[in-house]
Amino acid sequence: MTFRAIWLGLALSVFADDPPLSPEQVARLNGELDEKIRKAAEGIKADPKEVDGYSRRGDALFMRGRFKESVADYEKMVELDPKLDAGHWRRGIAFFYAGDYAKAARQFEVYHTHDDVDRENGIWRFFSQAKAHGLEKARAGLLKYAKDDREPFPAVYKLFEKKVTPEEILKQIQAASIGDEERDSRLFYAHLYIGLNATIEDRPEEAVKHLRQAVANGWGPKAGFGPSYMWHVGRLHYDALVAAKKKE
Repeated sequence: MTFRAIWLGLALSVFADDPPLSPEQVARLNGELDEKIRKAAEGIKADPKEVDGYSRRGDALFMRGRFKESVADYEKMVELDPKLDAGHWRRGIAFFYAGDYAKAARQFEVYHTHDDVDRENGIWRFFSQAKAHGLEKARAGLLKYAKDDREPFPAVYKLFEKKVTPEEILKQIQAASIGDEERDSRLFYAHLYIGLNATIEDRPEEAVKHLRQAVANGWGPKAGFGPSYMWHVGRLHYDALVAAKKKE
């Protein structure tokens, strides 16, 4: 057997592995999201100027993979309350998945004026720039950070600068003197962003491997608003990669 044949077999096996969620779990999750969309729509009908209704429906639409509809609700939020513009990171991610990479990059640039510590914002700006203008320009335009941020984001940022490998990031997390919950948190984000970066660099097999581990990590969906949202990002991205592979 040739090396290429072995590699192709390994790549196919990665996509053939058991998904992180069972069909029953997916069906239940989608049902819950559809109910949230329905209830939020009722609230919007009752009060079309209530920002929270668009926020809740926009989130549920995003989590259902209905990205352009999610963008529309997030845009409506900003129309109703312009003060939300700079800090609306969810709108930036929705722009990204709706394929409007230039608007996504702008959102994360504006967010940097709102919060110049959060490297997670810089990560998404890098992804958006890479899709809009290519990896070389995205690396040259990485946002600069002078202050410390929570791990593993400084380490992940170094991944884009080619100063660290995914293996080194994961090894550092396993060796850190931290509690189990904090370790789960760091592993969730590390696998998520290593996987997303592998997609940007056109390595779908590696992306699927890491995104599967991010989605299977129980910390994300239980940890609150931001982590839960990002867990859905990983889930949707994983599903899209697997679906694309099946079409080949």
